[in-house]
Amino acid sequence: MNNDKSSVPFFQGWKIWVGVLIGLFVVGLLFLHYLNSPRFILAPIGNGTHAWIDANHNGKVDIGLESDFAVSASGKYKKEAFSDALKQIHWSFHSLFWICFAFIFMALRDLFYMIRVRTLTGQSLTWNSAFHVIMLWEFASAVSPGVISGAAVAMFILKKEKIPLGNATAAVMVTAMLDNLFFVLLIPFVFFLFGGELLFPSGNVNMNSAHWIFWGGFSIISALFLIFFVTIFIYPTFVSRVFQFLFSIPFLKRWRSGALKTAAEIELSSKEMRRFSFFKWLKIIGATFASWTSRFLVINFLLAAFVPLYFKEHVLIFAKQFILWLFMRMSPTPGGSGLAEYAFGELMAPFGKSALLILGLAFLWRILSYYSYLIIGAIILPRWLRKKTK
Repeated sequence: MNNDKSSVPFFQGWKIWVGVLIGLFVVGLLFLHYLNSPRFILAPIGNGTHAWIDANHNGKVDIGLESDFAVSASGKYKKEAFSDALKQIHWSFHSLFWICFAFIFMALRDLFYMIRVRTLTGQSLTWNSAFHVIMLWEFASAVSPGVISGAAVAMFILKKEKIPLGNATAAVMVTAMLDNLFFVLLIPFVFFLFGGELLFPSGNVNMNSAHWIFWGGFSIISALFLIFFVTIFIYPTFVSRVFQFLFSIPFLKRWRSGALKTAAEIELSSKEMRRFSFFKWLKIIGATFASWTSRFLVINFLLAAFVPLYFKEHVLIFAKQFILWLFMRMSPTPGGSGLAEYAFGELMAPFGKSALLILGLAFLWRILSYYSYLIIGAIILPRWLRKKTK
């Protein structure tokens, strides 16, 4: 029996719970922070207790910054209490309707991923196998730091599904390239449409640091896109040259034969992919963009369940998620735990009068998009490993 389980350290049980506990811990801290932090909302006419004084001179109403408000009988704002926040959370048929849409689009996100991976592997995967690949891929991403993602584990998963390692590596490279293409193409567009002032959070966030991190991350994914594109479509021998150099280092020489074989398979797979028809590439790219769009719309639907939104606000929420997801992809924590919840609260704060409501929606979003994959992965992984290691 060939036990590959040890070759996938992210599948170790304790690392699963690290991601879960980090996320829960940060959510708890954020919950306490929001309960103990003042929030100011527009009051009905004649009931205001505070006036906005713009103490930090940024020209914006910072609803979570107490120094931005002063007590005034003629003010337009009032301090929000915990009980007031709770009263704004109303469950209704309207709420359930939009939450159902959030579930549907989570499923569509994975369906489009399955279509993409089956197309890239020449339909070698059955729908059942594709489902396991995507669920375990998402699971690996959930227990890996955002900066690493689950790409390395994805190659192992595809290999165990009888996809040659070189083909699996090439398929993962293409998925990474197309995922990055989604951001590379659309981020400049949304910045042209809205500008940084509307897209970035305005509260107590250090804007200079946020901008540096964001554009640094954008530069990294742009560079990765170019590297993958050149490797697959222009210079497929690049990987072979790199592997020849790396595995000539003395302590790596024992893996040289296997590495060069994998590099040759990658080169062969790259040549095959270059022969894909226009319509096949259109299907792969379309599935990528449809999957990311479905992923983004989950947040739109969750907010719409409790907050009245117009079309323009939906578009802005969608655009803000490029900031959110890029920050998550740069995160050193498993699945972006902690940073995801914090960034959601900061970016989506303008769309809810209640900070508690926004925090609750952040937690609900993470249940759908993060914790659900931890649970599904933890359930199917042992059976899948037993089946594949026989």
